[in-house]
Amino acid sequence: MFDAVIFDCDGVLVDSEVLSLEVELEAMAELGVTYDLVEYKARFLGLPPGPLLEALDADYRAATGRPLAENFMPDLQARFVAACAERLAEIAGVAAAVEALPLARAVASSSGAAHLRKKLDITGLLPLFDPHVYSAELVARGKPHPDVFLYAADRIGADPRRCLVLEDSVNGVRAALAAGMTVWGFAGGGHMDPVTAGRLAEAGAERVLGSWAEAEALWSGWGR
Repeated sequence: MFDAVIFDCDGVLVDSEVLSLEVELEAMAELGVTYDLVEYKARFLGLPPGPLLEALDADYRAATGRPLAENFMPDLQARFVAACAERLAEIAGVAAAVEALPLARAVASSSGAAHLRKKLDITGLLPLFDPHVYSAELVARGKPHPDVFLYAADRIGADPRRCLVLEDSVNGVRAALAAGMTVWGFAGGGHMDPVTAGRLAEAGAERVLGSWAEAEALWSGWGR
């Protein structure tokens, strides 16, 4: 039994990963660097902006011998914010599932703090978690390091060993396991495919859920 559940945001609560993948792949393709979609997801899903930029810059240097322009990441983030403002939605069934959870809860995300809260606000999910919404900006290291999960557990007064994490990325699964937490993979986002979902289990997720209805059915009886 668990004392708390900690949720990743992108691709778990809100269907934003499909938008970020679209924006990132388009931006790199415009510069002449293309990726296999499944492999891109395996490498980059769940990374904070800093490590993501470092990795994309390394790929661009390998392909062209030049660094990315200084305005690459600000422009990329602006494109993503615009896409979210126009098309971001919550993942089907998430509100009902979270409301049915009888345990303490928090969000621990690689997103920047301001944009994290904005995404939850746009989709109407912020009141379900506020004030326990935590960005990797608050800690020294982002995922796949455990810092943001440990920070969230501390803020809600939960023993990490009695926390359950919901994650959609291999980097997130690794971070939660490094924190000593149990992890369930979540494969209900629009960006998911069978290979990516399978890699969550390979990375150490105890189970992989395909929808929020599955999660609600599993935990609706907890605490009774």
